[in-house]
This record gives sequence, C-alpha cells and structure tokens, in this order.
Amino acid sequence: MGSEGPTPAVTVHVTGFKKFHGVAENPTEKIVSNLQDYMNKRGLPKGLVLGSCTVLETAGQGAIVPLYQTLQSAVSRDTTASNSGTVIWVHFGVNSGATRFAIEHQAVNEATFRCPDEMGWKPQKVPIVPADGVISRIRETSLPVEDITKSLAKMGYEVMTSDDAGRFVCNYVYYHSLRFAEQNGVKSLFVHVPLFLTIDEETQMQFAASLLEVLASLH
Repeated sequence: MGSEGPTPAVTVHVTGFKKFHGVAENPTEKIVSNLQDYMNKRGLPKGLVLGSCTVLETAGQGAIVPLYQTLQSAVSRDTTASNSGTVIWVHFGVNSGATRFAIEHQAVNEATFRCPDEMGWKPQKVPIVPADGVISRIRETSLPVEDITKSLAKMGYEVMTSDDAGRFVCNYVYYHSLRFAEQNGVKSLFVHVPLFLTIDEETQMQFAASLLEVLASLH
C-alpha cells in the first residue's frame, strides 16, 4: 500500500491469558486464538485492522519481558498507521466469579496476588512499577469506557463498567499496558469475561467481535 489513499482508522491488538490456578481452561486463550479466523469469516468492520493476537502466560514479573516485546513490536509495526489512525490494545482476562462482561476503567499500581502466578510469584502489597511511587497510584484508560459499555449493552450483552480490575495478573498487565500506552501515544483497554460455563463460547466470540466494531466506530 502506498502513502496515498485512506489509511486504517483503528488498529487493534489483542491479548488473552493461558490457564492459571483454579482455571484449567481460560476462555480468553480460546477467544484470542480463534479471533482472527472468526473475524475473517464475519468480516472486519470498516476502518479496522486486527493486528496481533497474543496469548500471555498468567504471570506477573516473569511474563513482563514477552508482554513488552509484544507491545513494542506492534508499535514499531504501526508507526505508519499511528500517524493517521489510532492504535488500541485490548487485553482479555477471565473473572471466574463473574456473570457479566466488565469493561475496566483503570488499573492500580499494586500487586497483591491471592495465589501464586504460573511462575510461582506471590507478591503482597508491592508496587507494580516502583518508579511510579505508591501502590495507590491509579492509571486510567483514555478510551470512553461508559460509551463503549452502553453500545455493547444496546446490542444485548450483559456488560458493565468496572473500576476494580483486582490485584492479580489482570491488573498487573493492565497497569503496565496503560503506562506503555501513555508513553507511546496508543490506547489500552482491559475486558474481563466470565467462564464459558456462565456465558457460552459462541456468545463470547460474538461479544469480542462486537467490541471490535464499537472500537472501530469511535473514530
């Protein structure tokens, strides 16, 4: 593609997680692994490019290097797109006790893991990024969480906004991603999904596709 003509308005990169303590099958691993094929069949929304789909280890410190490699490689690849369009990271995580989807508004600079992560780390009340200072420091997404949630609710999904992404790996990854997004002129969003036992796989795939459609329509 030359420099002339329209460039994509929105490029979305997606991550999910592998299994972890108490969750043998993580729905986000399936969602993210199957999303490219699913969107190819369904048809991508106008003006949207689905960039990378990456499944992360459910780990904090031990998974930070691959997380940053993933974030950085996409930014390098998107340099041309981001000059004229928007780059959005969407991170999917599971909340096994949830009955609805949750669009997370913010992350907190605190790692207090209720159980060890998949690499055996179990921090208690430590700052995720020591350079950011206190564990009560909050980073918020620059995306319109309320509007996104309303749009998805209108489509018939059981969805809510949330101000608490927990203190486990989901919050850990979201905090790093929000910090990275701010430094690199991109956007970041975290979405919690229930187990497939609560909301079946097909509905969750439709939800992920609908979320991409909503994000594409923001610009």
